[in-house]
Amino acid sequence: MTLPTRALGSSGLEITRVGFGAWAIGGGGWSFGWGPQDDDASIAAMRHAVERGVNWIDTAAVYGLGHSEELVGRLLHSMPREDHPFVFTKCGLVWDEQNPMAENKRVLRPESIRRECEASLRRLGGERIDLYQFHWPSDDGTRVEDSWATMQRLVEEGKVRLAGVSNFDMSLLDRCEAIRHVDSLQPPFSLIRRDTGASQIPWCAAHDTGVIVYSPMQSGILTDRFSAERVAAMAPDDWRRRSPQFQEPALSRNLALRDALRPIARRQDTSVAAIAVAWTIAWPGVTGAIVGARSPEQVDGWIDAGRVELTAEDLDEIAGALERSGAGTGPTKPPQPTIHAAR
Repeated sequence: MTLPTRALGSSGLEITRVGFGAWAIGGGGWSFGWGPQDDDASIAAMRHAVERGVNWIDTAAVYGLGHSEELVGRLLHSMPREDHPFVFTKCGLVWDEQNPMAENKRVLRPESIRRECEASLRRLGGERIDLYQFHWPSDDGTRVEDSWATMQRLVEEGKVRLAGVSNFDMSLLDRCEAIRHVDSLQPPFSLIRRDTGASQIPWCAAHDTGVIVYSPMQSGILTDRFSAERVAAMAPDDWRRRSPQFQEPALSRNLALRDALRPIARRQDTSVAAIAVAWTIAWPGVTGAIVGARSPEQVDGWIDAGRVELTAEDLDEIAGALERSGAGTGPTKPPQPTIHAAR
């Protein structure tokens, strides 16, 4: 099967409008885990997404403390090379092997970036990373110019094809861009977390930098069957238990917003999850959305987002629902009513 694609900025890479997010398949037992996860189900979910047309997987070294990358590597090893999806991963979050539940450190020292890159290549079983990204700005005192220069050298050496960042503000983007073009930005963006729609996303559009947004379903809230009862039933080590969006009073506002998407989903003959994801990729400048799944059935719940085209009426109705529910912050509607044409 095929899905519509878009160009990732000026990189020359064409990616589907939805990609598989491999955060949750890292499993539990670390500070931002999603609780226990079956590895066979994880590989089946990724394989199903690829079979349904998704052509990229986004992971990170820290997801499951290396485990997510290992699973992606197992998937790739089981497939003919010509069927491989693009693989995007990240560095810059360093964990304590003796205390996996400790908060990860944000480290972007040149020697650490290089060490992490080599470790990711081993886990993935490849010779080059399609898109390598800084996960968060450093808090170890390293100048971003020194970090980004190291990324540039990894590209020149052929270990990395494209270089991107995640969770960077516009001042850091400007500093990186002065050294080497930023191929992509990965910001949080959903109907609930909308602030980057007025800041980083327009910056990327102006600089021909691709944007792949994360958590477009707000980590599961904006899905058809989510409920307060599901929050109560989450595993003790599921990070979402600590998130304000999964606690009152925000949870009730978020679920009211989710319910307001149901009539639109019926009109479009799709799921609420697909509508939530489609809203994020309706924004000018957004290339695609990272969407997680822990089973093939969950993939089927959002895969339509890669094709759905929200109408002006849909976007107006969603903007009204945001105002009524009071959910989240940020602009309520894309700055222009039409979606990019799919390539």
